[in-house]
Amino acid sequence: MKLQGKIALVTGGGRGIGKAIAKCFAREGAKVVICSRSGLELKEVEKEIKNEGKDVLIHVADITSIREVQRLFKTIKSYYGPIDILVNNASILGPKTEIISYPYQEWIKVIDVNITGMFNVTQSALKQMSPKNSGCIINISSGVGKSGKPQWGAYAVSKFGVEGLTQVLAPEVAHHNIRVMALNPGPTRTMMRAEACPDEDPQTVPPPEKLAETALYLAVSTTMKDSGKSYDARDLFDKTSP
Repeated sequence: MKLQGKIALVTGGGRGIGKAIAKCFAREGAKVVICSRSGLELKEVEKEIKNEGKDVLIHVADITSIREVQRLFKTIKSYYGPIDILVNNASILGPKTEIISYPYQEWIKVIDVNITGMFNVTQSALKQMSPKNSGCIINISSGVGKSGKPQWGAYAVSKFGVEGLTQVLAPEVAHHNIRVMALNPGPTRTMMRAEACPDEDPQTVPPPEKLAETALYLAVSTTMKDSGKSYDARDLFDKTSP
């Protein structure tokens, strides 16, 4: 019960990495809140977590809407109290094509979800964490956010933004004892990965449950000296193995 008494929000918690992290955190005693744009997916995760006798609150929200995000955090505070842990996981892939032919509306959509949405959620989370002088924010990044690759377009650019926001934010909130870290999952067995790499055998990459253990490690085992750092999940696998 490493997260006993903690309140954790996981965005994009209806599937894949977000779902795995939400279930992992709930098993460790956290009161977990998951949000996504799909109510059907959230209800399925809610059922799975409650079947294990754990606390969970689901909330349908479009994180690109500041009003919906503010409503989300108002709901969290009224149900559980101010949050302790935020996992910024929600993101979309967008088309894989060269910049010269990248559709404008798709570019705006990807940047809006992956960067502006993360900003909206993070800002609201900080308003609950700062008065407590404690908190942990884990931003899910990507390998293409560290080394750009052709045809990864807005997704890669947005993940560079995730890394940049992590570096900018960490020293700003250090005096509130809030840790901010980026986590690059590496290849992970998700629907997004299958869409991005259709020729890859999914059985050759780790499942999202493995990544969830690394997120738990960052939430529990890091200190303020680790804030602002970017971690690759595979470098932590040996630390999170049973």
